[in-house]
Amino acid sequence: MSATWSDFARADEGGVSYWLPGRFGSLAAAPTVPGWSMAEVYYHTSVSASGATAAAREITIGKIPASVNVNLNLNLNAQGDLVILNPTYTFASPVLGGQFAIGLTGLFGRSAADLSGTLTKSLGPVFITQTGSISDSITSVGDLYPQATLKWNAGAHNFMTYVTGDVPVGAYSPTRLANLGIGHGAIDGGGGYTYFNPETGHEFSAVAGFTYNFKNPDTQYQNGIDFHLDWGASQFLSKQLFVGLVGYAYQQVTDDFGQNPVLGGFRSRVLGVGPQVGFLFPVGDMQGYLNLKGYGEFDAANRPSGWNTWLTFSLSPVAPTGTVTPTRRIVTK
Repeated sequence: MSATWSDFARADEGGVSYWLPGRFGSLAAAPTVPGWSMAEVYYHTSVSASGATAAAREITIGKIPASVNVNLNLNLNAQGDLVILNPTYTFASPVLGGQFAIGLTGLFGRSAADLSGTLTKSLGPVFITQTGSISDSITSVGDLYPQATLKWNAGAHNFMTYVTGDVPVGAYSPTRLANLGIGHGAIDGGGGYTYFNPETGHEFSAVAGFTYNFKNPDTQYQNGIDFHLDWGASQFLSKQLFVGLVGYAYQQVTDDFGQNPVLGGFRSRVLGVGPQVGFLFPVGDMQGYLNLKGYGEFDAANRPSGWNTWLTFSLSPVAPTGTVTPTRRIVTK
């Protein structure tokens, strides 16, 4: 599954990107069972930032014009708790020799943030210093994120291409510190690979892509192009249970447009890594899947960083008897 799932101050405008790292992971490109599936995800994050990343949000919500110079001495803290729903339909008939699936992701939850410190603004010889704090929170719904995938299988090797995007209908205001939408459209596409050997239980997956962001009509700000890589490695201890590691790398590759000059190109970067455990089990005549994974972030630039956890439960059709590859829909992946 792929989608931006909140705007609790993640560079890009105000340090917020469309792509939420960690959406793909183990068995991302493995084939799924035709039919309807549903995944529910509980996502929690806690991040912080200072300097230019914190000031970027103050510049946006305070409507500070580009002609005003700012001295940055601010700290930003943000938390998010989201429930994400992703119904997906996988077609039985091949498309271009592969397995085609479409889905739509929606979310609701709570985002909270606080900004504190000192901001000095100057326009020519005039200086204005502001010291204090701002807090904000919102509980509402987020944007919608359609997605299409096409997967091919060749023994232990699996390949995938995908396209997704942002329909900006979620709760968003350029003057609010916490949001659940990003205020602009985006399109994202890429490809992935999964190696899975059912005899040894070894598995490795990686999915990479690029995001093109459209201009925010409320602020006339346009985020640069972003590159992202999600990966997962696991070992099946049985046919139902696996453990492993997950990680991601995120790098903005072009400058933002419309930012205050003090921010420069405001390109963002972050890395993350952590553990995961997954379990498959029957639920009536369906197959259940439960996954818990967590990431600790580091080497961040122009972007809040911290940690996040994902708890996924999904239901999908049962694989035909004799199928050797785990074929289930892992939505947080």
